[in-house]
Amino acid sequence: MVRVETDGRVRTLSFDRPDSKNAFTAAAATELIEALETTADSDARAVVLTGDGDAFSAGGDIEAMAARDETPREAYDRVQSTLNALIERLLTIPIPVIAKVNGDAVGAGTNVVAACDFAYADRDARFGEVFGNVGLIPDSGGTFILPALVGLRTAKELTMTGRVFDAESAAAMDLINDAVESDELDDTVEELLATLAKKPTETLGLTKRGIHENIGRPFRDALEREAHLQVLAYGSEPHETGVNAFLNDERPEFR
Repeated sequence: MVRVETDGRVRTLSFDRPDSKNAFTAAAATELIEALETTADSDARAVVLTGDGDAFSAGGDIEAMAARDETPREAYDRVQSTLNALIERLLTIPIPVIAKVNGDAVGAGTNVVAACDFAYADRDARFGEVFGNVGLIPDSGGTFILPALVGLRTAKELTMTGRVFDAESAAAMDLINDAVESDELDDTVEELLATLAKKPTETLGLTKRGIHENIGRPFRDALEREAHLQVLAYGSEPHETGVNAFLNDERPEFR
């Protein structure tokens, strides 16, 4: 359900249920979590997340929902161990995660895109917080990641109306970085990967950690957390490499 491919130090994870528009099941979420865990323990410097076929992900598998017979406690445990665990891993893996949105990303698909560090979409892709259509609230981090990206009022409008919107609209509201033509999507992501490859991955991980851990913190606590992470950066090899390169008027080459 999740295909893993490695090219150099880039790990590509692809939703692999094209017949169902890559709809999420608990098993698919678990496989993706495991793939992210393996990637975090590898020497990969970036992750690309995409879908097979003509969709990124159609969100939750409605047929699987209809077949469930579980208590409230069982439902809570399932959500915590699958969707919530997946979003937490996307937010905490210490390397950049790029969503390459090759087609529609709705429901949980929209919120997985929101949880990635970068997102570029085919101009024909569609997005939507369509949970209300099946009597559910936004999950997969949609109640806190989405407002952080698009703003509180827009997040309420999207989640309460279930409006489906195109990639250009998604870019305009900062849900994604950009909408591009389908034949430009691969090159756009490759250009970003080339840029990130020149940066110190350890430092990028600390930067990502600081941004995510400070969402919603009071400003004094946020500044304290920022200072803590900066101390870690001061003691790192990338900092030493960068300072020495600057003093020698050289371009830094980070390992």
